[in-house]
Amino acid sequence: MTSKLDFIVVEGPIGVGKTTLAKRLAESFGSDVLLEGAEENPFLERFYQDPRSAALQTQLFFLFQRAQQLQDLKQQDMFRPVQVADFIIEKDRLFAQMTLDEDEYKLYQQVYEHVTIDAPQPDLVIYLQAPVEVLVKRVAKRGRRFEKYMEADYLERIIESYTRYFYNYAGSPLLIVNATEIDLVNNEADYQLLLDQINKTQSGRHYFNPAPLGI
Repeated sequence: MTSKLDFIVVEGPIGVGKTTLAKRLAESFGSDVLLEGAEENPFLERFYQDPRSAALQTQLFFLFQRAQQLQDLKQQDMFRPVQVADFIIEKDRLFAQMTLDEDEYKLYQQVYEHVTIDAPQPDLVIYLQAPVEVLVKRVAKRGRRFEKYMEADYLERIIESYTRYFYNYAGSPLLIVNATEIDLVNNEADYQLLLDQINKTQSGRHYFNPAPLGI
């Protein structure tokens, strides 16, 4: 499948399905997928157990990891098919604002400004949304060891941060998707409907809110 888009980013809160969608899009477009790799962060489980003890280390690890991935992406052959990622570099700052105290955040900001200068701009951002009760179920179902300490309140604050960020987002064309009812793993029709919408979204802000079967 061909696309007019060179770089697609899938974003949204933990458990919403962004990695699943990113992998499927990469398969459809015949490209590699760039995944953020939370399991590689050695501080993450400690953070979920005691956020204050490991917040800065956790956030800086993610920042360096994501910045390096995007830098590697820029150096790849841009004549290849669509590039797909399951994160946008700006999301790192959303989590930093939630987890760091004032002095830590000032230090983080200094580092952020230096390592994100050359981050490529997406041609399309797909923002997946779902309520906290859906995210809690999905996080529990996938059973990642380092996520077992995650609380619903933390997920709720992540949802609020994403909502505020994308309310004013204008950096790229934006497709906002209600991911509560759609099944991108087992329902091919759901995926094809979304894929059609992705291919039609070339500018501006758009919404995809499929109705459940039978409605």
